[in-house]
Amino acid sequence: MSTERLIYLPLGGAGEIGMNCYVYGYGPKDKERLILVDLGVTFPDMDTSPGVDLIFPDLAWLTERRDQLEAVFITHAHEDHVGAIGHFFGGLDVPVYARAFTANIARRKLSEHGFGAETVTTLAPYPETVAAGPFSVSFVPVSHSIPESSSLLIESPGGRVFHTGDFKIDHNPIVGEAFDEALWEEISKGGIKAMVCDSTNVFSPHAGRSESELGENLEALIKGAEKMVVATTFASNVARVKTLAEAGARAGRSICLMGRAMRRMVEASVETGVLKDFPTTVSTEDARSIPRESLMLLVTGSQGERRAASAQLARGKFNGIEMKEGDLFLFSSKTIPGNERGVISIMNQFSEMGVDIFDENDGLYHVSGHANRPDIEKAHELMNPQMVIPMHGEHRHLRAHARLAEEKGRASVVAVNGMMIELSGNAPKVVEYIETGRRYLDGSTQIGALDGIVRDRIRMALNGHVIVTVILEENGEPLGEPWCEVMGLPETGRSKAPLVEVLEQDLAQFLGRASDKTLVDDSKIEQELRKIARRSALDEIGKKPEVSVIISRLA
Repeated sequence: MSTERLIYLPLGGAGEIGMNCYVYGYGPKDKERLILVDLGVTFPDMDTSPGVDLIFPDLAWLTERRDQLEAVFITHAHEDHVGAIGHFFGGLDVPVYARAFTANIARRKLSEHGFGAETVTTLAPYPETVAAGPFSVSFVPVSHSIPESSSLLIESPGGRVFHTGDFKIDHNPIVGEAFDEALWEEISKGGIKAMVCDSTNVFSPHAGRSESELGENLEALIKGAEKMVVATTFASNVARVKTLAEAGARAGRSICLMGRAMRRMVEASVETGVLKDFPTTVSTEDARSIPRESLMLLVTGSQGERRAASAQLARGKFNGIEMKEGDLFLFSSKTIPGNERGVISIMNQFSEMGVDIFDENDGLYHVSGHANRPDIEKAHELMNPQMVIPMHGEHRHLRAHARLAEEKGRASVVAVNGMMIELSGNAPKVVEYIETGRRYLDGSTQIGALDGIVRDRIRMALNGHVIVTVILEENGEPLGEPWCEVMGLPETGRSKAPLVEVLEQDLAQFLGRASDKTLVDDSKIEQELRKIARRSALDEIGKKPEVSVIISRLA
């Protein structure tokens, strides 16, 4: 009996949408040679991660085994697949492989962290392969909402795995390769042990639509607008950016790109040759002098990001341009679950200005980049795998996808982050549970989700903060009374007296009656002062704030 096994281990992206990070391994137990597929980020929100800039998968398990890691493969250039590469490359230090457009984006991210262009190797699509330990890997072109997206054909002595990445069935995607059914069928002839498959749109019952279907609807909408038109979509969806720009140009409008990410993605697309014949654009400076009825802005911020162009326009002005009554704003994108509040807030701000708002709800101005349920079923049929492992979705997506596969007689399992699956047999088998989690980029520093920093920040946001300062003589006698500073708390409470004065009075009473034994013990004083401040605040305002105590002793 062979002692070697083929394993799959998601560290991010399974049980959630975003932060994609998947490990494959082959070899003896605990000595497998490993490859990593994708290294993405997800984005914070004020409820669960206030002040955080980015969220990464926790790679502790992988970095402990970095000597077993052969390479990193990036399926496409969306942030949730490539956004963390620069932050972790130094700890992995292995070859990174991608197709040309994705490699361009990955190199830009690595250069921001001081790594050279040679760290990323550009590969041509299938049938070109690259060896990585026991694996042989090929990039298989698929259609998605960003150029040169790829599935991966991962061949090993333990069997062939087809990792779909993000994909849809689109035979005319405007930018990038069309979905190639014949190629999938050709690949499937060698036999596919496991298909690790995108689950995002498993609940959408209708076949997916092509990017090419949007142009006429967009042109009609823009032609009907009386004043300035502004549209937002994912900057990485350069096919949509091109569709919007072409519709605007046909409607007789000058096109202006606004937002660094929007310009950067278009530049990268042109540099790598995936974007051709993009309409002529005008600079932001020139846009200010163009009549509103002849101008169309393509801006960043489709997900309500606070610093993006959309949000800044909603707050007043961006690069000298402001929205006015009668203008039209289009969200040509789907709102990612969790971002609804930010997007709706922007919509309401525009509404208060008298701006007309359109979004993707009626399907006229947006098509998804992910396969709907009928397309997922079609992909299963084309590849005909022995087993299907759902990925890229929340738990409910994975469960529905697994059930879909099992209904057609294919073995499946709901595998979430940290669940190691052995693919060696005739059905997927859970063999180990790995401790996984998240890391946060907080300013310029990485912190762990369990370090307590974000937790403390949330507690201060919920409960406010009190700073108590006391000065003690060398013998422990208080020098004057303690004083308080409060943040995020009402000025007065139940007694109608200033909250600070109530706190200071209660704290002074404690110090006045404290024993000599207590007054010489800083930890006991701190403990008692914190307890009294929280109790007094609870009596006055109904909240127990976070309390910091500063004790100074005179020598």
